[in-house]
Amino acid sequence: MNKTSYKDQFDLTGKTAIVTGGAGILGRHFCLGLAESGANVVVADLHYNAAMQLVSDLQDRYGTNALAIGCDVANQQSVQKMVTDVVVEFGEINILHNNAAGKSEDLDAFFAPFEEYSLEQWQKIMSVNLDGMFLVAQAVGKQMVEQEKGGSIIQTASIYGVMAPDQRIYENSFYMGQQINTPAVYAASKAGVIGLTKYLASYWSDKDIRVNALSPGGTESGQNDEFNRRYSARVPMNRMAKAEEMVGALLYLASDASSYMTGQNIIVDGGLECW
Repeated sequence: MNKTSYKDQFDLTGKTAIVTGGAGILGRHFCLGLAESGANVVVADLHYNAAMQLVSDLQDRYGTNALAIGCDVANQQSVQKMVTDVVVEFGEINILHNNAAGKSEDLDAFFAPFEEYSLEQWQKIMSVNLDGMFLVAQAVGKQMVEQEKGGSIIQTASIYGVMAPDQRIYENSFYMGQQINTPAVYAASKAGVIGLTKYLASYWSDKDIRVNALSPGGTESGQNDEFNRRYSARVPMNRMAKAEEMVGALLYLASDASSYMTGQNIIVDGGLECW
């Protein structure tokens, strides 16, 4: 008789999980889900104070062991210090959610038309979205190899790493008062994340380190009603996602429930890509 407990496969008790960009819009929900599932949660974020606040929240809600680390994923020394600090605190690393993504304070430069996009802005976003993914995966993966216990790495990509955005949805579309679009650098960097994921899945397969990508579709985060309407009309489920709707896929990929899954890109988009 099968004695497997399917519920227990999702239990992360005693596992240590790092979430980069952990204090962000999606990152916060990912950290909450991991903590509720029993993991020790490391909230790694460029904004240390926000990470500290989230750690306090995790401890109050779940009594979990949690650690805030200020980390610039585009800086190799900062990434290595993060890994060292986590190992000192918890002894090992079992789960990495490579989630941080670049943001620009200069929104006009970030949302500039492709024909006018500056190389400086392109390189700035790539330094986080792709270089940062490489640096964090390299440092944490090396630690996992040395531990000889395997592990799970999940990398946040995007629906726009798989398909092109429909430019028509951006007419009269605003976020925080700013006219928006999806820049080519964002799409290119997220496609690169998927490629890196597949490479590392094969590369570390003999070390029992699984590497998968999670690609969210459009998620509500303050866009205006016009954008929400236009985007939702492109989605079979006829709405944008809520941030918390990404968490179930992460917990599956982080846990033993996905023990035979690697090199995959899990798309959570309400059906957008199937149209």
